[in-house]
Amino acid sequence: MNSFLDQLHPYPFEKLNALISDINPPDDLANISLALGEPKHRAPDFLIEQFADIDAISKGFGTYPPTKGIPELREAIASFVSRRNNLNRAIDPDTEAIPVNGTREALFAIAQTAVNSSSDQIALMPNPFYQIYEGAAILAGSTPRFVPCTESNGFNPDFSDVSDEEWQRCSLVYICTPGNPSGAVMSIADLQALIKKSDEFDFVIASDECYSEIYASSPPPGLLEAASSMGRDDYKNCITFNSLSKRSNLPGLRSGYACGDAAVLERFLLYRTYHGSAMAVQNQWVSAIAWQDEAHVGSNRKLYTEKYEVFMDILKDVWPMKRPEASFYLWPKTPIADDEFAKKLIAYANVKVLPGRYLSREVDGTNPGVGRVRLALVAEVDECAEAANRIKAIWHKLQ
Repeated sequence: MNSFLDQLHPYPFEKLNALISDINPPDDLANISLALGEPKHRAPDFLIEQFADIDAISKGFGTYPPTKGIPELREAIASFVSRRNNLNRAIDPDTEAIPVNGTREALFAIAQTAVNSSSDQIALMPNPFYQIYEGAAILAGSTPRFVPCTESNGFNPDFSDVSDEEWQRCSLVYICTPGNPSGAVMSIADLQALIKKSDEFDFVIASDECYSEIYASSPPPGLLEAASSMGRDDYKNCITFNSLSKRSNLPGLRSGYACGDAAVLERFLLYRTYHGSAMAVQNQWVSAIAWQDEAHVGSNRKLYTEKYEVFMDILKDVWPMKRPEASFYLWPKTPIADDEFAKKLIAYANVKVLPGRYLSREVDGTNPGVGRVRLALVAEVDECAEAANRIKAIWHKLQ
């Protein structure tokens, strides 16, 4: 058996379910989950109708799907990425865009491509983090090196204490902007500083941008935008990942992309050809339509804005919070230990949240997730309001 499997940690939701397994919530309150970042808005009608078009969809059942993706989808992705990131040179759909089965699958697979497991490699990643980064790095044969994301640095990764010796050993850096769980956005300057480090030490930057289209006011910058604005039109060592899960409320479609450096993507495609990870053709056709439409994305953003306003207004007198620049999360401090807080919310209000300690690792005696919880405002507006009212009503029991 693969011995690297023994190094994997239980997934955060396994820990949460174990934490609350012996708690009996109030019988008269239905469970409301703010723990899982799974969009609950209805999928756009025009995309559902596309799936109902039997003639169009049946074309995908009689052929093996191309791993590289159908030309129409690659062109739609390239057009979206070029337009959204204000690129000086448009993405080449033939060499710089690959459809993937959601960002989760691709963020895992890029480590298997980028990491040279024959040497003493490390992979840098934010802390707190999306657990796929850690598992991918370990199973690729490298060692995770956690970079703290704390309130003092705006919840963005602080690379200042990474030594030259560590940069020399680094083959892959994961970043997440907008961030999970904080919603923090890396600036163009911060992204360009990382690109310059990549020039110096030759590592791949994997930028997880799956929350990029859910923002409060201004569209967050992306890694390719940062590269383009510094004249790096070959996007060397830069790969961005995004999906339709959050942007278009299509988590079940499992559809996303990897875009950027053609040389890296050539190797990535080779790995994926052997891995057998081609997206179903019918999903590719629907995805191509989704990437070309912005109206439904704007409507989606308005719903999240409404939920933030309602949720935070209800709780402002007892648990004041600030909306992040982007994403659908809140990352507030807790008045007691975060795991105890989560247990009491289930026990008294039947509201599920995720303890921050489950999203991060302790390094040098410090876990940056301790004392916070992640709240995912993915439910409908009325349900988010109900959750906030329940929390407010029992706040005195949470002290």
